[in-house]
Amino acid sequence: MTMDINHRQPEEKIEGIRKLRPSLFGKDFLLTWEKSDDDLRTILEVASVLKEMRAANISPRIFDSGLAISNFRDNSTRTRFSFASAANLLGLAVQDLDEEKSQIAHGETVRETANMISFLSDFIGIRDDIFLGEGNKYMREVGEALDEGFEKGVLPVRPGIINLQCDMDHPTQSMADMMHLLSVFGSAENLRGKKLVMSWAYSPSYGKPLSVPQGIIALMSRFGMNIELAYPEGYSLIPEIVETAGRNAQASGGSFRVSHSMEEAMRDADIVYPKSWAPFHIMQERTELLQKADRAGLKDLEQKCLANNAKFRDWEFDEEKLKLTRNGSALYMHCLPADISGVSCERGEVSASAFERYRIETYREAGFKPYVIAAMMLTNRFENPGEVLAGLMQRNRRRVGTH
Repeated sequence: MTMDINHRQPEEKIEGIRKLRPSLFGKDFLLTWEKSDDDLRTILEVASVLKEMRAANISPRIFDSGLAISNFRDNSTRTRFSFASAANLLGLAVQDLDEEKSQIAHGETVRETANMISFLSDFIGIRDDIFLGEGNKYMREVGEALDEGFEKGVLPVRPGIINLQCDMDHPTQSMADMMHLLSVFGSAENLRGKKLVMSWAYSPSYGKPLSVPQGIIALMSRFGMNIELAYPEGYSLIPEIVETAGRNAQASGGSFRVSHSMEEAMRDADIVYPKSWAPFHIMQERTELLQKADRAGLKDLEQKCLANNAKFRDWEFDEEKLKLTRNGSALYMHCLPADISGVSCERGEVSASAFERYRIETYREAGFKPYVIAAMMLTNRFENPGEVLAGLMQRNRRRVGTH
């Protein structure tokens, strides 16, 4: 997959978009590995053009009215506000679905809720990452309900669903991370052969989803990089997704390997992504206990997991591990918030000094997410995104100031 989002004018990028053959129109965005290379490239290119339009004070509003519904079944800061920012950028209002204040709390079905919130809605963004084996399934159930509502004439349009993090993938995060990499390294071609380490890191908490590391290895392995997944014995991810990353790497001309030493993995790394997650088998057990509302069992599991995590307190990305990377200056990445030793916790994923070196870069990394989500929206609603962007550029309406 070749692309360069840095050194071309928006008009050149739009011409490139016109030549692509994506299959995004009318399709939900649930998993990156379900999408073609042209799909992913289109999202990244459209997001880049939208970012440049806003910087040039050109309004990219394509909707006069409509709603984007956010359904966060877990806590969120960056993704919640990125979704709201993306919707507003394109001209949509945002309404958050609070399940505790809706009839869902009284037993309303998924089929009913999906239709009731969608009469004048264009998109539904869903975060459901707590229950392993349930989050992505729930999104597809919502999609089936919307299909029925549209086919039966209940809904005037079929709202598109955007995965804002599930139990399997976090596509808006990994795609934003890819935009950041393209920004730093200049092009996809420059990423070929680079070593990216997705490493487990110590955290004083347990139960963190698997979706970020899974999303990273599944997406980045498609760009010809040498991916190393490092974690202590027993902290594996969903096997099928690890296998997908291996196949992607082979197909793209890169490589993929699993290792169990943070120090060895960091040697000569160009990009490092130290992030805590719970072991696959623990997330399976945790899901069963949550579904049974077994509070005593959950407490016992938490104590057992925290004790096991404590065996690997040295899995912290610090100055010494940074020195092991290529020229001692690998790009540090994180989805945030990071567990910062001596700041947010006594001991965590990254030392305070190492994080401070890259703090502003991680903010820039997060800043790509609104544009990625906006691109997912635009390409879902319009079959020819290049033509739409060209029309917006020609219209040249100011975002701020006199039109």
